[in-house]
Amino acid sequence: MTAVTAPPAAPTTAARPPEARRRSPLAWAREHLLLAVTVLIFVFMLLPNVIIFWMSFNQPQGKFDYVWHRFSLAAWQNPCANGEMCHSIGLSLRIGVVATIVATVLGTMIAFAMVRYRFKARSGINALLFLPMAAPEVVMGATLAALFFNTIGPGGLGFWTITIAHVMFCVSYVVVTVKSRLAGMDPTLERAAQDLYATPTQTFRYVTLPLVAPGIAAAALLAFALSIDDYIVTVFTAGNLETFPMYIWGSVQRAYPAQIDVIGSLMLIVTMAIIALSQVLGRARSARR
Repeated sequence: MTAVTAPPAAPTTAARPPEARRRSPLAWAREHLLLAVTVLIFVFMLLPNVIIFWMSFNQPQGKFDYVWHRFSLAAWQNPCANGEMCHSIGLSLRIGVVATIVATVLGTMIAFAMVRYRFKARSGINALLFLPMAAPEVVMGATLAALFFNTIGPGGLGFWTITIAHVMFCVSYVVVTVKSRLAGMDPTLERAAQDLYATPTQTFRYVTLPLVAPGIAAAALLAFALSIDDYIVTVFTAGNLETFPMYIWGSVQRAYPAQIDVIGSLMLIVTMAIIALSQVLGRARSARR
């Protein structure tokens, strides 16, 4: 009886791992296209800020800080060399703080009313809130100027007319921001507090307000940034006053000192510090939970 031997197995090649396979340049470009576009967009957004920070250390030859001449700390050592500029900054800060507080309080109450209650004309009011955001600022400024001229006269234009105008367009942004926070909040948390015999005031203080506080803070920061940065509406309602954006526009025509870049750099540094602090506090709060 003869043994039957199996035929020799054909040689097999081990499959190459995926990372060892060669990828075509087109496939690599498809995988990294989104990352490359994102990086380019961030570079495009941050490059002006980097240039402003760099030019704040320039010692210009003439009145305009447009061309790099040589490194100097003179502008940083005396950022208020021009008293008119510092006065305009102080005016913008005062208007921004008052407009932010009023717009945040009004916008937060409107957002609660729009989310928590159902009433007549609710949809119409919701549509009207978007008008200040959608309307051109030139039209809004001219309309407000006509309103103030017919009510208080041209001589009454000043601090309060600017503040009223800023509150008007900041309220819409506050409402939208706080509404988005309220819409994402779990309503069962408030009902659980009420089941534990918490009064409406206690529920709002210890449950609702802490949950909505990040949205309110974000809305306040947005309102302050919009107020301190506005030029078009302000120029129609300022009268004889001059805010910081108005001063910059005038400086572009007659002189542009390096101190303007210093103030812009300081605003950028403060903004980044606030964002970094909020991130640190948020991570610390998450770690405690």
